[in-house]
This record gives sequence, C-alpha cells and structure tokens, in this order.
Amino acid sequence: MIAHPPPPEGPDHLTGRAQGKAALRGRGQQPPAAGPGGPPPQPPPQRGRGTPPPGTPAERTRDETPYGPEPQTDRLRYLDTATRQIARGMDLDETLRELCRAAVPDFADAAVIHLRDPLPAGDDDSPGPLVLRPHTTGPIGAVDPDPAPCGTPGVITAATGLPPSGPVPPDATRRTISGGLADLLNGGRPAFCDNPAVAAAAAELLGPDAGGPGTLPPGRRLIIAPLRGRRHVLGAAVLVRHADRPAFTGDDLLVASQLATHTALGMNKAVLYGREASVADALQRTMLPSSLPEPMGVRLASRYLPSSKTARIGGDWYDAIPLPGNRVALVIGDVMGHSMTSAAIMGQLRTTVQTLAGLDLTPDEVLHHLDEQAERLGSQHMATCLYAIYDPIAHRLQVANAGHPPPVLLHPEGRGEVLRVPPGAPIGVGGVGFETVEMYAPTGATLLLYTDGLVESRDTDVWTGVELLRDRLHATALVLTPPPLELLCDAVVGGVGPGSERDDDIALLAARFHGIPSYNVAYWFLEPEAQTPGRARRLTRRTLQRWRLESLLEPTELMVSEVVTNAVRYASRPLSLRLLRTDVLRCEVGDDSPFVPRMLHARPGDEGGRGLFLVNQLAQRWGATRLSTGKVVWFEQQLPKGRRMEIPDD
Repeated sequence: MIAHPPPPEGPDHLTGRAQGKAALRGRGQQPPAAGPGGPPPQPPPQRGRGTPPPGTPAERTRDETPYGPEPQTDRLRYLDTATRQIARGMDLDETLRELCRAAVPDFADAAVIHLRDPLPAGDDDSPGPLVLRPHTTGPIGAVDPDPAPCGTPGVITAATGLPPSGPVPPDATRRTISGGLADLLNGGRPAFCDNPAVAAAAAELLGPDAGGPGTLPPGRRLIIAPLRGRRHVLGAAVLVRHADRPAFTGDDLLVASQLATHTALGMNKAVLYGREASVADALQRTMLPSSLPEPMGVRLASRYLPSSKTARIGGDWYDAIPLPGNRVALVIGDVMGHSMTSAAIMGQLRTTVQTLAGLDLTPDEVLHHLDEQAERLGSQHMATCLYAIYDPIAHRLQVANAGHPPPVLLHPEGRGEVLRVPPGAPIGVGGVGFETVEMYAPTGATLLLYTDGLVESRDTDVWTGVELLRDRLHATALVLTPPPLELLCDAVVGGVGPGSERDDDIALLAARFHGIPSYNVAYWFLEPEAQTPGRARRLTRRTLQRWRLESLLEPTELMVSEVVTNAVRYASRPLSLRLLRTDVLRCEVGDDSPFVPRMLHARPGDEGGRGLFLVNQLAQRWGATRLSTGKVVWFEQQLPKGRRMEIPDD
C-alpha cells in the first residue's frame, strides 16, 4: 500500500493550469545551468551497481531523464483524483463529461470524444464496420492562421473565446474507420500524433464538424487514447495541449491510458445500466395499463412515478375493468419491494384480479380469491390491495380493502373525506376475511385510490400523510370547483418531493362519478311465461318511442323477442329486462340459468337455432356474461346523432 503525502498548500498545489504544467511537465527539459556567481553545476551521479551504462537498450527506450519523487507523486495523486471523478458517472453522458473535467485543464487544454455508432451493449457482437461519430467536445483553442502539418514546428495560440464544451449535435458526421487508426483503436494503446500513420486520421477526428480546430497541433501535443471496453472498441478520446505548455511525454501516455481505461469501464457500466433500466421500464409499462377504458358515467385518470432513477421498477399497480351493466371495477395494489421479482408478482396478481372481475364477484370475494391465489404462488412477498365497484346507474360504490391506505372522496362542493373502510389483512397472509362496504356515490364526486408512497415518507406516517392529502385536495378545489381531473392528479403528485426525496414509488387512480341519469334507463322484472316475449316487445316499443328512437323500433323488438324467448326457456325465476341509452342503445336480459347460449348454424329443415344468428346480424355488438347469480345476454345498437347521452365536461 502506498501512502500519498497530503497536497502542498500554496501556489505549487496541483489545481489549475499553471500547477498542472508544473507537475506534468515534460521530462525532456534539463535544469538550467548556473549563472555567474551561482553555485557550480553538480556532477552527474555515480552509476551504482546494477545501473545500465549509457547507450544500453534499457536507457534507449526512454528519451527523458528520470523524474524525481515529487512529480511522480503528483501524477499518482492526479490519477487517483481523476479516476474517482470519472467513476462517479452513472450514465454515458455523465461519464464522458467527467472525463473532460478531469483532463481539462490539469492534463490537457482540450478534449474531443468520439463514440462508436452503434455503441455495443455488453458482450454482444457489434455488426458492421467500425464507425465513429463525435459526441463530446471540451474547450479547444484557436489555431494559428498558417498552421504547419503534424510533426513539424508550429504554434497553437491560447483561445480568446473558447467554444462551449458539451455534446456535439446528433447530425455530426460519422466516419468509417479503417487502416492504421482502426489498428490503433483495436490495440487499445494511446499514441502521439507525430506518427505519420496516425496524423491523417487524427486530422479527421479533429475536424470542424467534431468541434475541433480543423488542423493538428505540432509535435507531441496530441494524444489519441482508445476507449476500449471488455471486448469492443467503444470510441476514442483526443487530448490536445497548446503551444504555451510543455508537450506530452512518454509518461503522459501512461496517464492517458489510465484515463481512457477507467472511462471505458465506466462506459461499459453505463451501457449495461442503461440496458437494464430500459428493460425495467419496458417491464413496468407492460405491467401497468397502456390506457384506461372510457366507460359511460365515469371519467378516469392515473399517474405512476418510480421511486428514483436507480429504482425504476416496483410492485405498485392500478387498473380499471369494465363490468356488466355499465359498472366499472377500480383496483389499486402494492407488492412490497422494488425488484424484478416484485414486478413479476404484481403482474400475476393483476392478471388474477382481471380474471376474478370477469366473474362479477363482490369486492370481498375478489380479495378472498386473490389471497388464496397468492398462497398458491408460494411467494414470500405480501401485497396490499383495494378493490371498488362503481355502479353509475344506481350511483352506488362498493369497496373492500386488504391492508391498503384508505380511499379519499372529494365531494362536489370541495370537501375531502377519508372513507371508513375496514382495512383487513394484506394479501398473502391467508385465512382472513374481508368486508365489503357500500355507500352512496354523489354525482360530480371524485374518488382517489393511491399507494402508500404518496402519503408516507421518512418524516411522515401514513395517517398524517392521508390528512395532508385531504387538505391538498380541498385547497385545489377552492381554486377551481370542480377541478379538472388531469389537473387534480398533477396537483396531488406535485405535492410530493422529487425522486431523490421519495422513499417509494407512487401509483394514483382517480375516478370522477358522473352517473347515468334515471331517464336514460328502463328496467323490468318479467315472469318466465309464454306471454313474456310479447310483453317485452310492447315495453320496448313504448320506451323507444319515449326516447324518440322510432328508427330502431323494428330491429330492437325482434332482437328483444329472440333473447327473451331463449331466457324463458331456461329460467326458473323472474328474468330481468333493461334498456340503457348512453352513447349506444344497450339491451340486457338476465336470468338465473348458468348456461351461456351459443350461436348455432341451423340447417334448412330446422325450426329453431336462428335467434342468436339474427342478433348477430342486426346488432352492432352482442355477448353473454356469466354472473354469480346466472347470466346476462346483451346487445348494442348505434344511436342516431342527437339522441346520444351527452357526456359532461370536466
């Protein structure tokens, strides 16, 4: 272990351009001879045992005199600081910016970074030729109007107005690399520009479209350092010194090699992290709804915020599921943890909830079966879940809770209310019961379902956060009543700190209840008798005339007669007939038989089997839904313009 002495105080400390030149000066400069009256020059040291004589191969490989202990210590101290600075970068751009900051001005006066296009990801093979494009440019000085070619005497003046450093525009010129420069980059060792084989390629890398001066500095004032990862060339770093600074030396190649090596390792890390983050984002997007449904009588909006840039995936989810009878199920849940496993379990639970919702179960039954499924999965991860069903016709709301934060209802007049729902045990505990609470859902009210990341933090407990959320909703409603749904969601999540201050991800589902007016609904219970189809036709004709839908009388009567006739054949209890006028005309016939009818293809001699075939031909859509109490057969028809139910604006 090498112990580095503390950096010296005062003007000799390696912090700026002048100090960098003092500490990283070229080794070819000899100490000045003593002037008149000064001390006589010291004789050369005696060569000890084991020291090679002058002219031996060991000495011919170095064209400079040995360094003393202080410059070498300064180099080690500089490399230690620079590599730490480069290692701080989390993404590709940040890593390359740290390289420029570490190199300029302590080691070089300018830096130009070229990246491979496309950039290899991990250990995957990169197809095609080696193509470089300019990416990042550090400050570069102005070039003398009459420059000399690389390797011959010339001057680069100090910049009077340096261009701003930063990324190069994406439309910068891309170059296919071959020949000597390709061999240099594949070899992984930095080189000076005084090599004629490298000079021509270096001139292209420092072209004006790359942010460079367009010409090369003379002598050893330019280093090309390959950025090579574990298996592939990732790019190249070009480091330049001005004429008022000592040229690079052989030891400076070692410094440049270390800078390039640590940068390439950081780039590898950044590329792999970016790929993993992209996979996590894609997984999270597929686990959450790509879009929310648009059921009649309710408007929906949602938000999802990851906990931070380093934890982009979690177990929070939300869903809105259309149910028979124009109802909608509102679901929100939270699987504990922030990992791929949590997201995978969340996806399984969300799929299970969607399946259970299709069975038209009550909220407590849905949570009961979800708890059983979680036990069958054998996962050690527990989850919380809140399941609600909104009926826009009855203006009722059913809610059951499994250990989730309580929902908040914003009333039309702007008052916030925390709904009293029995919390229940989290999903995965097993052997516990859940309770459904039913309440009135006022028209114009807004229901907010959320995860604990919205109300809980290191400094705030859940119940304090819920009260703060209610106050925030009330304050928003004071400004605008009722507040637009999207604006309300922005105000709710906007009150939470940025990702660096959040402890958990946030899911939010907001539902504004508009309901379906009673004058757009007609409902009857009919006995399963032979006269029932005729009575159903008369009720349908009377209702359509009241709604001024005479153009739909004949096809609707025919389809109602066929569906009711089929229900009378199998029902043992009174059946239901309901007509709804929303954006479409919907007819629903329910009975207590669990057998769902299927459309048959009747032969020419058959007397029956054509009822559903007629429905399929006349209706815009039709279907059958199995319920816990039987089934519902429904069909829909397009309404004429001017006869549709108008949807209130937010």
